[in-house]
Amino acid sequence: MDEYETINLDATPGGIAVLTLDRPDRHNALNALVIEELTDALETLEEQETIRMVILRGNGPSFSAGADLEWMKAAADYTRHENEQDAYKLAEMLRKLAALPQMTVALVHGAVMGGGAGLVAACDIAVAMADSKFRFSEVRLGLTPATISPFVISAIGPRWAKALFVSAESFDAAFAEKIGLVQYVVQTQDEYTAMEEHLAKLAMHAAPGAIQDAKRLVLDLAGLEINQALSHETAKRIAARRASEEGREGLSSFLEKRKPYWVG
Repeated sequence: MDEYETINLDATPGGIAVLTLDRPDRHNALNALVIEELTDALETLEEQETIRMVILRGNGPSFSAGADLEWMKAAADYTRHENEQDAYKLAEMLRKLAALPQMTVALVHGAVMGGGAGLVAACDIAVAMADSKFRFSEVRLGLTPATISPFVISAIGPRWAKALFVSAESFDAAFAEKIGLVQYVVQTQDEYTAMEEHLAKLAMHAAPGAIQDAKRLVLDLAGLEINQALSHETAKRIAARRASEEGREGLSSFLEKRKPYWVG
């Protein structure tokens, strides 16, 4: 797939794309180029119907240590408008990650700080090595985690988000699992690999269009009042799925005791 300077994007014949942050000497810290290249890669993946699952990982000792110090230093001399445009690019990259039609899985280890934790929150599923270290450290620099906040609040809820944003307290993978930032914690590399394979198998057994619609269901309906209007909306959505090609194929294959066409 496309060649980049700060990331790698590879795809397997089986339909799994691996997006790797590749600045190991900088602990995969985010800067303008990383954000630009991630955005381009996500736009590429969005159009790839043969890709069923996207894995996000980091090369080297850390998943991502957050914002690059040189990038932050340069931003200090930006005008307010330039700062806003710069931040908007990060916010849009995270939105594109959250909106990908495929199942997205963050495989994290080492330092998972600030914007790195934002990447984790924007993915559907996250698996962390037990010794991973997380922190929203922005207030220590006189800043706030504004651009990543919608995704973090969605992942862990407003109460924990506020506590961790204002305290900048470091926490481990077990705590990240407790609050919902990650769903799985593994102890060894073998467990890490086994969980990756398990999630890939799940992705390949699910209908691609149904995954996309299920993700949209959560994004659209989270926080809405449960009322008659919502009942009508959910009824419309399941009716559309039942009438879809995938819906008909899924039911037929179940009744005929065979695999649906999307299972290899």
